[in-house]
Amino acid sequence: MNSLRRSMLQTNASMISIAQRISDTLIMFASMIFAGLMMKEGITEAHSIMALTALVVFQMIGGITDFYRSWRGMSIYLEIQILIRNWTLSIIFSTGILSVLTSISTGVYFYFLWYAVSTILFIFSRVLIRSIIRHLRKLGYNTRNIVIVGGCQSGGHLAESINKAPWLGFNILGYYLSKDENPPGYYSNMLYRGDIDNLISDAKKGLFDRVYIALKMQESNCIEYILSELSDATCTVMLVPDVFTYNLLQSHSEIVNGIPVISLFDSPMSGINMLMKRAEDIIVSLAILAFISPVLFLIAILVKLTSPGPVIFKQTRYGIDGKAIKVWKFRSMTVMENGDEVKQARKGDARLTPIGGLLRRTSLDELPQFINVILGDMSIVGPRPHAVAHNEQYRKIIKGYMLRHKMKPGITGWAQISGWRGETDTLEKMEKRVEYDLFYIRNWSIWLDFKIIILTVFKGFVNKSAY
Repeated sequence: MNSLRRSMLQTNASMISIAQRISDTLIMFASMIFAGLMMKEGITEAHSIMALTALVVFQMIGGITDFYRSWRGMSIYLEIQILIRNWTLSIIFSTGILSVLTSISTGVYFYFLWYAVSTILFIFSRVLIRSIIRHLRKLGYNTRNIVIVGGCQSGGHLAESINKAPWLGFNILGYYLSKDENPPGYYSNMLYRGDIDNLISDAKKGLFDRVYIALKMQESNCIEYILSELSDATCTVMLVPDVFTYNLLQSHSEIVNGIPVISLFDSPMSGINMLMKRAEDIIVSLAILAFISPVLFLIAILVKLTSPGPVIFKQTRYGIDGKAIKVWKFRSMTVMENGDEVKQARKGDARLTPIGGLLRRTSLDELPQFINVILGDMSIVGPRPHAVAHNEQYRKIIKGYMLRHKMKPGITGWAQISGWRGETDTLEKMEKRVEYDLFYIRNWSIWLDFKIIILTVFKGFVNKSAY
């Protein structure tokens, strides 16, 4: 009975994926038909070709991003976010493909209406599918009884996450611990079911569907013993890696030639994310440069007239992966320090040019860095680049400091709009800046970038700590 139930659970997961694919396909064509009727264009051959192209591109992107995987245990907001991202890219790429390869085209308003209606229907369909699944799970369908073995912190996080989302259909029956292990506090609301021998006995009786092993890496012998014994049972065995003892940065799992591995310190800039980030940088930078070109010209003249020396100062700094780049700035000082020792600007600094203080306080000296963005050395949003001398100083005393370089440095960033901009005259200030930079990398998204850009307009340019 339990074996049959587990095979049905596998089938249900596949059926959900099939339902999502069918729903997405129907929505693309239905919304296209609706848009054509609303625009009084009718349904033409061009519309059908556009819809088919978008569908093919959408399925390709879905394959690359593993979009039609099981979303069980994942937030619906994350699923919708990735859905909208994939659909947006599909519209952009399919439009580009058709414009290059064919003469098929239609009005901008048609594309906008098609995109808007389909996006609304996509969101509605995902919410509806989840609601139906949630109702079925309440009735006892597609549910799984699970247990946790081990008192590792990762097990506590797992239990907490499941308890906060009962709609997932996971029913935690309790936990097992070694005889010499004390129950951790985060298991206080769970039933203690015994030691490892009890776990093996209950598993062979078929009392649960899944076992989550949450043991420390040092307990490899115990893990091997459990796996050996449970190979004689029918339950699914899942290993919960003991990774919460590390300061994770964009952690994810992947397969390398058939070998599963877990990334602990990685960059979010790969695959689709890298393309989206680069597109964002180029489009926004070109728009901003076109808008501020008169300001750039005026500042260049003022810099040249008020002090001798070049208009642009190029300072060597670390870029992504710690590679050296030349960061462009309007020269705001009478000196151009770029060696092993670089003194940060201070209030009333004698090295400032007549307009240098104003340029630095208002961040106008940073505007040439949009050229760095176009060249690919920087991003609009990211951890601010520090002088090489400061990097070498702080990497030795601040844990995780160099992880800032897992993304391109930015003109603005989460730390800057959160008040950690300007002189870092104490170790605590630099630690806070690093903390906010790493938070940004862990939580990166296009939406977070635009939030930071908007907040920069209102609170990121002028700062009392910038001299």
